[in-house]
Amino acid sequence: MAIDKLLLGNLRFRESDFTPNIDYYKELAGSQHPETLWIGCSDSRLQTGHITQARAGELFIQRNIGNIVPVHDWNFATVLEYAVMHLKVKDVVICGHSNCGAIRALDKESTDAYIPLWLNNAREAKDRIDSKIEMPHTPAEQEKRYRMIEQENVRLQIEHLFTYPLLKKAVAENRVAVHGLYYDLGTGALSRVS
Repeated sequence: MAIDKLLLGNLRFRESDFTPNIDYYKELAGSQHPETLWIGCSDSRLQTGHITQARAGELFIQRNIGNIVPVHDWNFATVLEYAVMHLKVKDVVICGHSNCGAIRALDKESTDAYIPLWLNNAREAKDRIDSKIEMPHTPAEQEKRYRMIEQENVRLQIEHLFTYPLLKKAVAENRVAVHGLYYDLGTGALSRVS
């Protein structure tokens, strides 16, 4: 069973990492002081701490399908407010990735109840790229288009982030910096999106 595998993994974690670093974990048990709010995709292939080598307590993480920053969303607004106002993070990262199922789903009709509504938060990224390039004719051109949309979606979500007044104010006061990143599943490389 999958749960047995997870519990065995926890046992190994406790033996190989937790117990040898017990003082660090005891300090973390009392409070957290992350410097970065990480907004990433829920994709199971992305293990944020693993790909960045961040330790427990270094990242405050918000994950959802498509690494989306929804406008006027209570859940996201609460995460952002807590990170900026109470945890006093210094950086906010929006990280997209290659082979993103959310981006590919923008090209498909769906009978799902919630997924298409959620993906409307990324549709403008697709529209921007499609207005700039010819429709692809080969699989390689289609992959290049998807990569362009994935990266444009990072830019779009940064724009969405700035619709939150508390974030705009924190950036204007130089308390927080915003960054766009892109993770390539095929190479393991994390790069800036400008």
